[in-house]
Parts: sequence; structure tokens; C-alpha cells
Amino acid sequence: MRIYSNIYFTYNLKVNIDMDKIIGVTELQRNFRAIFDDVVHRKVPYVLARGSRPEAVLLPYEQYIKFAQANEAGILDRIDRAVARMAEVNAAYTDKEVEADLIQATKTVRTRKRKAA
Repeated sequence: MRIYSNIYFTYNLKVNIDMDKIIGVTELQRNFRAIFDDVVHRKVPYVLARGSRPEAVLLPYEQYIKFAQANEAGILDRIDRAVARMAEVNAAYTDKEVEADLIQATKTVRTRKRKAA
């Protein structure tokens, strides 16, 4: 039985994160007020980097609460374990084999939905 590791899935916490907002700590210091307003009012999170390494995230408080609650519930740990398990089980299969299976599964699901409608 294949478990698909190359599926890109998102755990829906109703959080919309634009990871393109990566800034250095120096830029944060120079533009703190504007960046802070961006986070608070426009709900734009920022990845803070020192050198070229991301080290922290500045995000709206509501998003932080959702992440904290999800982590407390063990959800994020379970997702990490599931992804690791998928990678382990799928090690014997090529990306092309997995992709072909996913295409076929998608067609099957869409056909069933059309028949049910």
C-alpha cells in the first residue's frame, strides 16, 4: 500500500501566510513601526532572518493563538509523524509512480462526485 509523501497538503488553521515577507533584523529595526502596522492591520506575517538564516516569525496575535492551540492539541506533531511515515513507506516508489497514482485517484473521485450530483 502506498502512502503519498509528495502530496502538498495544508493543515487548515484558517491562516493565510505570505512567506515572501522575509526581512533581516536590521531592516526590522529601521522600519519597525511600518512592519508592526503591516502585521497588526493587514495581517501580514514576517519571517525574521539574521544573516541568511530565518530565526523567528512576527505574526498577528490571532494567528499565534491558533498555532498554539493546534500545537497543544498535538495536531502539528501528528502531522509531522504522518509525513515522516509517508516518506518512509514511499521510499520504494518513484515520483512518477506516485504522480500517476494521484492522477488516477483524482479522476476516480471526480467521476464519483459527478455521479452523486
